[in-house]
Amino acid sequence: MLRWRGLEATPADLGRTVVTIGMYDGVHRGHQHLIRTAVGRARSLRRPALLLTFDPHPSEVVRPGSHPAILTSADRKAELVAELGVDAMCVLPFTQEFSRLSPGEFTHSVLVEHLHCAQVVVGRNFTYGHKAAGNVETLTAEGRRFGFGVEGVDLTSVGSAPDLSGDGPGAVPVTISSTYIRACVAAGDMASAALALGRPHRVDGVVVRGDRRGRELGYPTANVESAPFTAVPADGVYAGALVLRDLSGASRSRHPAAISVGSNPTFAGSRRTVEAHLLDFDGDLYGEHVGVEFVERLRPMLTFAGVPELLEAMAEDVSRTRAVLGVE
Repeated sequence: MLRWRGLEATPADLGRTVVTIGMYDGVHRGHQHLIRTAVGRARSLRRPALLLTFDPHPSEVVRPGSHPAILTSADRKAELVAELGVDAMCVLPFTQEFSRLSPGEFTHSVLVEHLHCAQVVVGRNFTYGHKAAGNVETLTAEGRRFGFGVEGVDLTSVGSAPDLSGDGPGAVPVTISSTYIRACVAAGDMASAALALGRPHRVDGVVVRGDRRGRELGYPTANVESAPFTAVPADGVYAGALVLRDLSGASRSRHPAAISVGSNPTFAGSRRTVEAHLLDFDGDLYGEHVGVEFVERLRPMLTFAGVPELLEAMAEDVSRTRAVLGVE
């Protein structure tokens, strides 16, 4: 898949394209449906399928301090959309200047002049331009003017999901959205997050040196440092996996793991960390680019009276992780 940043870096020989536009944070099941629709249109028109996305998140530029938790790193997003058949991904720097473009200016400058769109495929709730003044209807009118088609795709629902507020009657219908998935992750509800994502939630980062306490206790861990604003699950212990990645961000191997999220209260820790104990693994992971997948929350983060109690709990965590993941 071709990948570039900024309109000026658009390949000169790209030709006319089928463009789909959005943050696509999480590349969840709703996004997947939309992207597959765009790829299908591209194949029928014999044009490349191009995904247009933005960095940083527009909300941080429009409302500083409101940056949402990010579900997928840029590399992971690229990997996921490539698997769906996208031929090219353009990342536009979202700046104050860019945010002030009118809908018509966005259409002409971005879609027509630089990306040469033949068709645009977006969600029914798509908005664009200064103060989100543009929508599918205005884009359709602009398409008639500039010679490209527009298709609005209906939103996708998971049918039902738990009421995370604790105030409701139980399961309630939910439209899949990145906002909903962030709420699931923040609550430690990995099952609901996975249902909406179509896969386990994953945190990408680099393995860094920690205090090595896990190794001293007989449970060595990979201390994973993630980028700012990453959507890290609620404190607790999880069954999941650690995925080794190459320098381009592509996944290359997956290892079952018991994962701890929190500040190690038994040892009066103050810094929140993500640490993965790989099952049946022996090796040095320092400096590795990895992804941590969260399958099921086993328990909350607890403070133990001493090391013996902690070791007993860790042994149980590993045993339960094996059971959840089906690892002998």
